[in-house]
Amino acid sequence: MKTLPVEPLTKEAFAPFGDVIEIEGSSWFHINNGTTERYHRLGDVQIEGSDGKPVISLARGDAFDTPIEICMLERHPLGSQAWIPFNRTPFVVVVAPNGIDDRPDTSRMRAFYAEGNQGVNYHLGTWHHPLMSFRTRGEFIVVDRAGSAPNCDEVFFEERWLVAGLPDKN
Repeated sequence: MKTLPVEPLTKEAFAPFGDVIEIEGSSWFHINNGTTERYHRLGDVQIEGSDGKPVISLARGDAFDTPIEICMLERHPLGSQAWIPFNRTPFVVVVAPNGIDDRPDTSRMRAFYAEGNQGVNYHLGTWHHPLMSFRTRGEFIVVDRAGSAPNCDEVFFEERWLVAGLPDKN
């Protein structure tokens, strides 16, 4: 089994795979007669296909605890996909760039630890692991594509990776 070290989720580190959705370090402007700070356009919704449209959904993710083993990744070739926790649940994000064989390049796979005040927006076609709420069942806002065309490719691996360096239990 290979080890996949976890990194803190930052906009710079995650940029090749998508957007980090967070208030910290983001620009804003006032709306609603100055009573609201709007952190605008933290990510772009990408939609492909003739009948595709953006949708907003809610999801509950079961809790994952250590050890976390990675044996598959998925991607959405026709749209981006955003996951934004609304109960401040931290989660683990695993991503990989596309390889020359149109499969995940596991030699460049990365793991990130998302604090409960951060969300992610996977760019269209980004290989990623399905949602992994960390130690607590999580509730998330999901922004992605709906349409009749298939929009989820999955790849399972014979080899497994162990996510290492996650925070200890409090």
